[in-house]
Amino acid sequence: MEKKTNKNKLKNPRMEKVVVNVGVGKISQQQNFEDKILPEIIDSLSSITGQKPVVCKTIKSIAGFKLRAGQIVGLKITLRRKKMRDFLERLINIALPRVRDFRGIKIENVDKNGGLTIGIKEHIVFPEINSDVARFDFGLEISMVSNAKTREEAIDLYKLIGIPFKK
Repeated sequence: MEKKTNKNKLKNPRMEKVVVNVGVGKISQQQNFEDKILPEIIDSLSSITGQKPVVCKTIKSIAGFKLRAGQIVGLKITLRRKKMRDFLERLINIALPRVRDFRGIKIENVDKNGGLTIGIKEHIVFPEINSDVARFDFGLEISMVSNAKTREEAIDLYKLIGIPFKK
């Protein structure tokens, strides 16, 4: 905020929301998916984010992708305000340093509208998940949305928050 020339605090860019997505396309074709696997994934996501995920189902059948209408294809959670700040703090300070061979996030991941998307291959990097108890590995996609007008403003905002970018 000190870098910006805006006198009005509300004009400075800030984080609006964080969306956490999990795709369960291949896993959903296994036997006993809705009885055993899906509840475990929902419990893991709830413990990571502090909020219950929304189950996303297909609307139409697509034979080329082996999808049927009403089949579960993913889970999503939208975090705002305090839960968003708590999640970002745990992501930046605890989870990202625990990712194997982590050297920083590419600055190209910030799009022209100021959104940042990070993919994590294993959910066990979060401290809430006990790797001995977790039976299924799944990846997360974390999308951060800011109200920055330009890409440069968004990059400055993410650096101020503490997102570790590659040098």
